[in-house]
Amino acid sequence: MLDNNDESVEQTTNTNSQELNEVEKAVDVVENEVAQDAEKEDEKHQIPMLDYASMDLEKLVTELSKLLKAHPVQQLKANVDAIKNSFNAKFGKLLAEKKEAFLAEGGNTIDFQYSNPTKIEYNKLLGEYKSKRDTYYSQLEKQLKENLEKRVTLIEELKNLITNADPKTMYNDFQQIQNRWKSVGPVPKTRYNDTWKTYHHHVERFYDLLHLNKDFRELDFKHNLEEKIKLIDRAEALANVKDVNVAFKELQLLHKMWKEEIGPVSKEHREEVWTRFSTATKKIHDKRHEYFRQLKSKYQDMIDAKLEVVAEINAYDTSGNKTHNDWQKSINEIEALRKKYFDIGKLPYNRSEAVWQQFKAATKKFNTSKNSFYKSEKSAQSSNLKQKMALVELAESIKDSEDWNETTNTMKRIQADWKKIGHVPRKYSDDIWNRFKNACNYYFDRLHAHKNELNKEQQAVVDTKKEFLDEFKAQEGVTLEQVQEAMSKWKELGFLPRNARHLDGKFNKAIDSHLEKLNLGREDIEMMKFKNIVDTYLSQEDYRKLDSEQLFIRRKIDETVREMQQLENNLSFISNATEDNPLVKNVRAGIQEFKNELDIWQLKLDYLKKLDY
Repeated sequence: MLDNNDESVEQTTNTNSQELNEVEKAVDVVENEVAQDAEKEDEKHQIPMLDYASMDLEKLVTELSKLLKAHPVQQLKANVDAIKNSFNAKFGKLLAEKKEAFLAEGGNTIDFQYSNPTKIEYNKLLGEYKSKRDTYYSQLEKQLKENLEKRVTLIEELKNLITNADPKTMYNDFQQIQNRWKSVGPVPKTRYNDTWKTYHHHVERFYDLLHLNKDFRELDFKHNLEEKIKLIDRAEALANVKDVNVAFKELQLLHKMWKEEIGPVSKEHREEVWTRFSTATKKIHDKRHEYFRQLKSKYQDMIDAKLEVVAEINAYDTSGNKTHNDWQKSINEIEALRKKYFDIGKLPYNRSEAVWQQFKAATKKFNTSKNSFYKSEKSAQSSNLKQKMALVELAESIKDSEDWNETTNTMKRIQADWKKIGHVPRKYSDDIWNRFKNACNYYFDRLHAHKNELNKEQQAVVDTKKEFLDEFKAQEGVTLEQVQEAMSKWKELGFLPRNARHLDGKFNKAIDSHLEKLNLGREDIEMMKFKNIVDTYLSQEDYRKLDSEQLFIRRKIDETVREMQQLENNLSFISNATEDNPLVKNVRAGIQEFKNELDIWQLKLDYLKKLDY
């Protein structure tokens, strides 16, 4: 049974053993990375990474072509992958739009196909890249095997040198083996560490046996120790480098130099320097491990955020969508969710594929409902197309008409009808709309030109009549013949536009003023004035006013008859009155006045009744 001291010693031993195992694991990770980098030494050249995500399809194809011409194929992977991701995303969106349009026009999913010259050129370049890449890696595999065979041969030569050591030549032979070892290229990563450990083991054996020139051996050991301490110092300083990836790459370089460029040290220092170097390695490894652990946590947060968007798309309700506008609104909302999904950020492929498949399934569910709606709309759109084509043909058939009032009303009606008709298949919509719009615009441009021409003519009539009116009003001693000539001249000067017809009234007043100065009977004057007004209405084709005038005259005749009858009735009540009675005289004078007015009203009515309007 162990006492406390023995137990404490055992616990310390276990702790040290555990720490040693952790250091060895950290070193193994770095060594394995070095082995992988050694195999792909010529792939490390960094090609500038452009903003491929912002480029269009044609630009991406151009950049891919440039890369294939300007760089070795083994250096292109990162850039080609970035181009592939951008191209596939953009072409996938274009493909979805084309498919949506195809289905909206009644096509079946199984029949849908789409490509374009840009896609064809892209596939050709991608095929060229893959062919070159496969050829390169086939040759690389062959070269790695040949290098491995050379290194195994050198290890055997070193073993024979130690076994059959000739004190006079052994050191020179050893140097030759070392130089040849360094000149051999990379070997398969699975054999890199084993071959190096085996070779290094026999190098240390050689130095342990190298007793012929002790001074030289000690000098070599000292030089190697100094170089390894420099590497250790550099490795320990890497703990202060903030960018763990930069620090890790530098650490890999130090391990490679430790293995490939610096020989062994004396036995008394071997464990010490290796322990320091391994400890420094573990610190960088632990920082890198923590970095990736945090990165993994960040990726999980991104995955959770993306899955929330997927859930929103899955839960999106389209059951209330009944019209094209409803679906357009939904399409915009789903597109906003898609953008939200992509804006969350990119995930490594091994973390993104499962989420991506869920996202695709959710959007497919929406697209299926949308496509079903537009497929059912096909028959309605065909009917709409027929109705709109009928309107197009009507518009085109009347666009040259000069029946301005009727055609204008028809054009306005079919424009209103057009707005009431729903959507037509997309491949026809632009064509028929342009035809309809062009026909309508053509007619209304002609109408406006016609109105502009009329406006010029009408303004000329207004100006001329104003000038004539001013001259007529200013005349003195106007005769009946001159009044009649003025009335004829006024008509000859043309029709006034509606907004200037007040000039007719002013002219009629001027006629009245001149007639009153003539030695004419009242009946003649009244009839001339009346005929002038009626002729004005006729020239304006204002039949409504003529009808109103006739109604007014009939009413005045009725009023005059009633007034006259009332006076005659009053006269019958005056008894024993002689004819020279002032009251009787006044009543009989009033009756005569009404008779005279009645005659004039009757003449006016007879004149109107003779007119054919």
